[in-house]
Amino acid sequence: MSAYPPLLFAGVRVEHVADDWTSVRVSHRVRPWNRNINGAAFGGTLYSMTDPFFGLMARGQLGEGYRVWSARSSIEFVAPGRGIVTATMELDSVQAEEIRQATSDGAKSITTHSTTIHDADGNVVARAAQDVYVRRLRTGIDVRSAR
Repeated sequence: MSAYPPLLFAGVRVEHVADDWTSVRVSHRVRPWNRNINGAAFGGTLYSMTDPFFGLMARGQLGEGYRVWSARSSIEFVAPGRGIVTATMELDSVQAEEIRQATSDGAKSITTHSTTIHDADGNVVARAAQDVYVRRLRTGIDVRSAR
């Protein structure tokens, strides 16, 4: 996943993806060629560290047959990100099951997930939140009447 062009060119490295899609850890090393005028990580790079991962974890746990995307995102920049910054996103199996149940009759689910980006000393650099939209895909039958 680190070779996915939007992450690769932003300098975001995917460090770990849990086999069961319950967590993803990413990092970004701020270097002279990818820092802003203040010597810190670009805000867009910090955002890209979190952008695709809650949706990917939901899709990975739910499997085929679901439409999943980011409905809304926000990020709060707390301190300059210097050196190596990291984020760990988590979507536990209980949350995934709640999404599966909420969408079982064809309804949509929008859940909010958040993470914190830290520097190497553990200081908070940014807080990011994302609303993930999920709806079951139609499979030729009306899922609302197939109870």
